[in-house]
Amino acid sequence: MKLHVTGVVKDYGTQRALDGLSLDLPEGTRCLALIGPSGGGKSTLLRHLGGLELPDAGSIEVNGSLLSNIENDLRRFRRKNGFLFQGYNLFPHLTAIQNIVLPLVEVHGKTPAEANDLAVTNLERFGLAQHAAKLPVQLSGGQQQRVALIRAMVAAPELLFLDEPTAALDPEMTVEVLELVRELILGGQDVILCTHEMGFARAVADVVAFVSAGRISECAGPEKLFNTPVEADVKRFLGRVLEFR
Repeated sequence: MKLHVTGVVKDYGTQRALDGLSLDLPEGTRCLALIGPSGGGKSTLLRHLGGLELPDAGSIEVNGSLLSNIENDLRRFRRKNGFLFQGYNLFPHLTAIQNIVLPLVEVHGKTPAEANDLAVTNLERFGLAQHAAKLPVQLSGGQQQRVALIRAMVAAPELLFLDEPTAALDPEMTVEVLELVRELILGGQDVILCTHEMGFARAVADVVAFVSAGRISECAGPEKLFNTPVEADVKRFLGRVLEFR
């Protein structure tokens, strides 16, 4: 992937979420991890990179194309990508398998039979085959997260956006999701993720950006950023979160 973000500003009322944020990501990057304190702007930046929100100022260029503010253009851009949200965003009235099948048919043009085969294969892969006919309310948080991840990646998106993909998972399932994301990246899938899991970011990302107060303080490869950070706020943050790791 290739990203070029220039002077992006986003205000929610009197709160400035992104404050002139800029980012240049070299072409060929497979995985960008966004880390930093809660409320620093990671998720807001992720939504802007995915075309789910529009900046008040500045520009975003993804893989050589400038993101438009025209809804039809944005819809085409979103359709090419996959998204995993912190709140799962599963349709509450649909079963697990229906949550996966519906966008494959309605958005990606698969036949119902093709969509069902893809859904069944991936539910088995994620250990969810026995839960296929359950509604979201009947699933645990970790199970809902896995269904949402399947829905995000099943159509082989151009970019896969993950917002805290391991937030609701127990340690064993966290490792399984980490292994899957690594497998996707090694297979050529471009991924942008927000995470509080420093080990996760270090293991899967080839570029890590520290987002704080609506700006990127530092952006580097994981070994450099975690081992020899330059900026004081990055050093302070990593010193605290890694103290007991």
